Amino acid sequence: MPSPRRRPTPVLLVLAAHPARTVLLAAVLPVAAALAGRPAREVWLVAATALCGQVLLAWAGDAADAARPGSSARPGRPVADGRLDLGTAWFAAAVAGLVLVPLAVANGWPAGCCYLASVAVGLLGTRLGRTGPFSWWSWALGWALYPAFLSLGGWGGLHRGDPPEPVLVGLAALAGVGVHVLVSTWELVEQREDGWDTLPLRLGLALGANRLLLACLVYLALVAAATAWAGTQLGLAAGGS
Repeated sequence: MPSPRRRPTPVLLVLAAHPARTVLLAAVLPVAAALAGRPAREVWLVAATALCGQVLLAWAGDAADAARPGSSARPGRPVADGRLDLGTAWFAAAVAGLVLVPLAVANGWPAGCCYLASVAVGLLGTRLGRTGPFSWWSWALGWALYPAFLSLGGWGGLHRGDPPEPVLVGLAALAGVGVHVLVSTWELVEQREDGWDTLPLRLGLALGANRLLLACLVYLALVAAATAWAGTQLGLAAGGS
């Protein structure tokens, strides 16, 4: 079997960031900020922060998977198949982290701390429980911090908004679990080959990949509808502010 074609390192870094998935996940926060009526400059700041955070998580996640004993060389993963050096991936993730800190704090230090905490949870999730039945925990907790990032956030490091509605925190956690299952749907075969026992794999074995995908989309649509209703009726911040 021929070895994967070597490409320039910047191209491999882009591929390792899973650009399509990363952009879609990063788009959730700026879209929510826009729907909440935030000014354009704040929406763009939220977008930059979210994109940087998702890129960091993508690089760190692939690097952690590639370093895990017994991990297969999954298609489209330059770190796992050896085209991108593991050290380069970790270095890129570290640089992304250094860029992320001032971006996050520029949303206001309380909001920035919430977003940095969500990324820290995601990074911990690449090491703790990623291959087992509680693989969803970091997605639930990380996404549960998103409403606080939005409700507390604004423009400038000294900005401080209001705490989020608890209902939205719970719905965000449910959304995180659904997104975890959704993005894992295309990796079920590789997960099984690697001996993983994740929640998405268990559901996939029980339902089949196609039915799991449909069920996941319906689930996320219901969560999105409930979130839209709660946001309209209660507002993003506690007390309706």
